Amino acid sequence: MTLIKTKIGRRAFIRNTGLASGGLVLGFNWLASCKMTPEQVNAMPKEWFELNGFLKIGDNGMVTIMSPNPEIGQNVKTAMPMIVAEELDVAWKDVIVEQAPLNTDIFTRQLAGGSQSIRQGWESLRMTGATARQMLKEAAAQTWQVPVDEITTSEGRLHHAASDKSAGYGEMASIAAGLEVPEEVLLKETGEFKIIGTDRKNVDGPKIVTGKPLFGLDIQREGMLIAMIVHPPAFGMKYKSMDATAAMAMPGIKDVFPVVVYPEDAEKQWSDGGAIAEQVAIVGNSTWECMQAKKALEIEWEEASTLESSVYHDEALSSLLNTTPKEAARKDGDVEKAFKSAAKIVESVYTAPFLAHNTMEPMNFFAHVTPEKAELLGPIQTPEFLEKTLVSVLGMPAEKIDIMMTRMGGGFGRRLYGTFAVEAAVISQKMQAPIKLVYSREDDMTQGTYRPSYKVRYKAGLDDQGNLIAWHVRGAGTNDDLIFENRFPAGAVDNYLAEKHSLQTNVTTGAWRAPRSNFIAGAEQAFMDEVAEAAGKDPIAFRLELFERAKNNPVGNPENNDYDPERYAGVLKLVQEKSGWTDGANSGKSRGVSAYYCHNSYVAQVMDLTMDGDRPNIDKVWCAVDCGIVINPLSAKNQIEGGIVDGIGHATYSALSFSNGQTDQKNFDTYRLIRNMEAPKEIESFFVDNGIDPTGLGEPSLPPIMGALANALYRATGRRHYHQPFINDKPPLVG
Repeated sequence: MTLIKTKIGRRAFIRNTGLASGGLVLGFNWLASCKMTPEQVNAMPKEWFELNGFLKIGDNGMVTIMSPNPEIGQNVKTAMPMIVAEELDVAWKDVIVEQAPLNTDIFTRQLAGGSQSIRQGWESLRMTGATARQMLKEAAAQTWQVPVDEITTSEGRLHHAASDKSAGYGEMASIAAGLEVPEEVLLKETGEFKIIGTDRKNVDGPKIVTGKPLFGLDIQREGMLIAMIVHPPAFGMKYKSMDATAAMAMPGIKDVFPVVVYPEDAEKQWSDGGAIAEQVAIVGNSTWECMQAKKALEIEWEEASTLESSVYHDEALSSLLNTTPKEAARKDGDVEKAFKSAAKIVESVYTAPFLAHNTMEPMNFFAHVTPEKAELLGPIQTPEFLEKTLVSVLGMPAEKIDIMMTRMGGGFGRRLYGTFAVEAAVISQKMQAPIKLVYSREDDMTQGTYRPSYKVRYKAGLDDQGNLIAWHVRGAGTNDDLIFENRFPAGAVDNYLAEKHSLQTNVTTGAWRAPRSNFIAGAEQAFMDEVAEAAGKDPIAFRLELFERAKNNPVGNPENNDYDPERYAGVLKLVQEKSGWTDGANSGKSRGVSAYYCHNSYVAQVMDLTMDGDRPNIDKVWCAVDCGIVINPLSAKNQIEGGIVDGIGHATYSALSFSNGQTDQKNFDTYRLIRNMEAPKEIESFFVDNGIDPTGLGEPSLPPIMGALANALYRATGRRHYHQPFINDKPPLVG
């Protein structure tokens, strides 16, 4: 075991000795959640308290953990309690984790995003379990009058071999609650893990497949009304006036009114990006009635700023690619001199359009705002930032605002931006009634927060031996500067220049699964293959050569490089071995490779495909992942597979374009998503076993698959694919 300082103390490690029949309550800062099984319900103590942010041990040994972290399908509701249960040394069947409401006094980082939950919660989760275990051991030692070092634990029981004494955790919980919190505790070595590293099914699985209420759209309350919002029809327009006579006369409609969601003096958070100040609200008895009234409304909008189009975005991004920035993001060596001496130069431009998030569950939120308090409940990735906005918008102190989170029917970054929840709260305050705000699919797609559109130019120089001697990348994005200047191949090329631009636009953009990486990885890895071909080298061998150079003879200060070349090379070698890679040839299949680092994790992929006319049939994907310790392999594989399918679908089919400030795509009839038959027939995942603390997993498998697909398509068709979506041969308007 490893001795570690708890770093907790009394303020953060809150204790309460008043729990049911002598239970122990321990507070902590971490991120998790899960629900009780029927067996656990039947085994509950006679008394049970709902305490936010506590590890609770009942008199019968049951353990409950209140969890602040939102669940978006990344399965933290299973993985995070596994970590606590491991260090507590309790049987998995005896652990319950419940979703906590927002409470920033107790919890830190009540946010879901950036593949951060496990990585940031790892140490404190372990300390929470280990500290509780140590206090229980000390309680047993005092009771039995034996040295604490002679006490052992196993599956929720304490043992003293010499005296043959044994007790359940629940029997010692009351005594443990009165003890001092230890300054240091022993954490298990990885070889001692019994729960971590084992397959555990999604604890919400039965409820999901049987349709039990879990999601925001499931919420029902007595007296609840339905609300819908009418946003301006185009980015760059604002509300002017309306005639609601016809809408108000329709069945079930309670009110129609313009609503100022964000007053001029509102203190907005970053999560309010793209917020529209004034809109029109429709309130009625049902979603259908509100939708019909929405059609009957006569609203006059006026132009507030330029109504942008994809033609404009495309031309503006191209102009930026031809403009040298005032300062380079990173510069090593002399790129211009190296290009002049190069025996061969390769240059390509890659583009990608805006993308919508298109979560299966459209935006929605429940709100009941009265003069005394505000109750909000729904799918949100950023509850603590929502609270800060509501304090300003509602004119209500945080103590009177209760925010609770439901499971989300998809997030992908869209629910980081909680403007829809603010809308629900403001409408409820106006109506003085409980409200569930519901977006239609068209609302979601036409007034969303989108993945930016991008363009990037790569230029590489090779000497007469096929060695990479120069690399220049210049990228531009709408409201985003795109380039990660310190990632590969930075540090592996003597002469390296990275430059970036951002095009300001009134189209609302934001995080989309693996921000920036979701485009730049595919572009970089497709170009890497093009350069390898020009050098006359195998694509994997070419990459490994660069990793070796970055490892043994890094350019510049290696501390500036964001990646570890040895771990990077490790996943590439693993996928090479598992796929049986031989220069891209395999029984008539067209094969592509890609490798990428993001969210502190490393992923390498090989794809086999065959063509059916102009359509790719993806036969198999091999995926090697280095994300440190894998908590739940079953869940990890699910996340990897989901990212791969998502990446293939969006790179192949999806695009959002604009005309006069409006999206050309309104629903799934015009916005193409991948279909079941188009997904890979087989995905095989492999994880590097290295004992390193866990890193991100929800996003890293998506970016590189776009590069593997582009490279496999080239081998199949003989044509390079520079513009997403790949299946669309129309001129590449990226905006």
